[in-house]
Amino acid sequence: MKRVVVTGLGAVTPIGNNVQEFWNSLINGVSGAAPITRFDTTQFKTKFACEVKNFDASPIFEKNEIRKYDLFTQYALYATDEAVKNANIDFDSLNKNRIGVIWGCGDGGISTFEEQIGEYKLGNGTPRFSPFFIPKRIVNIASGVISIKYGLRGINYTTAAACSASNTAIIDAFNYIRWGKADMMITGGSEASVTESSIGGFNASKALSTLNNDYSKASRPFDSTRDGFVLGEGAGVVILESYEHAIKRNAVILAEIVGGGLAADAYHLTGTHPEGEGAVLGMELALEEAGISPDQIDYINAHATSTPTGDLSELKAVEKVFGINPNANISATKSMTGHLLGGAGAIEAIACIKAVQENIIPPTINTQEAEPEFADKFNLTLGKAQSREVNYAMSNTFGFGGHVASSIFKKFTE
Repeated sequence: MKRVVVTGLGAVTPIGNNVQEFWNSLINGVSGAAPITRFDTTQFKTKFACEVKNFDASPIFEKNEIRKYDLFTQYALYATDEAVKNANIDFDSLNKNRIGVIWGCGDGGISTFEEQIGEYKLGNGTPRFSPFFIPKRIVNIASGVISIKYGLRGINYTTAAACSASNTAIIDAFNYIRWGKADMMITGGSEASVTESSIGGFNASKALSTLNNDYSKASRPFDSTRDGFVLGEGAGVVILESYEHAIKRNAVILAEIVGGGLAADAYHLTGTHPEGEGAVLGMELALEEAGISPDQIDYINAHATSTPTGDLSELKAVEKVFGINPNANISATKSMTGHLLGGAGAIEAIACIKAVQENIIPPTINTQEAEPEFADKFNLTLGKAQSREVNYAMSNTFGFGGHVASSIFKKFTE
């Protein structure tokens, strides 16, 4: 098996439109929640979200190009541009047949779908659809467009594993490289789901917070009064390549990925297993693959969306795998970014990689009274960032349908 290293990062998030802005906001505990600007929320139970702010796609798109892409694809291309530059990649000097793209996304072009169906209805059933309607809305288009932009002919597909989609994509990319089937992969995920149907649908299932009068504190993972997640959007990109390939092109290595565990709850359509059975399996598989024991993990970026049942089941799973008072700090960065659905694992992988690089644990903000059963068992990094040596960091993601993905990043050493 080949070693797989991280050589580039890119991000578009509700708290920063590049990696450095994103990381600075994380360690300073900045909330990305604000009133929704995309549509009139008068009739909606939830009137806020973590939208991307001041996004300008023009630096990487021609004017006539932007109309071809839904916002989730624009986010993907923008973040990829940053990651490619960060990794200092000259694709023309590399074998493009062995460089691929594996992307994660849950909803795809949902705003495009809403817009086009709305126009169809207004036209009294006259089928006047845009020629870009289908390619703008299909969930796999971002991976295709990234490969087209850079001429990459290697492995290319999109994982649709709900909220674990981009973590699953990262693990798949890791596997293809370590198996020797690719030299480099662009991986991560994106989502642009702050739309009427998303807010309305999640409201109907009682998944979203309705703390409209204090929205900046609505995402409060592990808090005994939490009432649902805050919807977010954006993209995260991780450039992975084999150690040999990175050394050969004199790349700066940011971290190493050493384990990935994929599993299922096999329990419920939308809810996690109450005892965290799938989460336990995913974490154990990742640890086994990394060849380390639980006490070697220094940081766990929890899935922790701020839902009443989900957070509790994850804490139960962590206790089963790591025991009481484990070595690891735990934090929930969704308290700041909201929940990016299929894009969540990508930006949370970046948070883990930066924690390994900088030896800083980003905080869990807004949580005032942690779940009584677990308040004294874990270091939930409440309120402010904590400095400590971080050699191994784990990222957990779970999705509707019971999907589980856990990945482990390691401080790079020769």
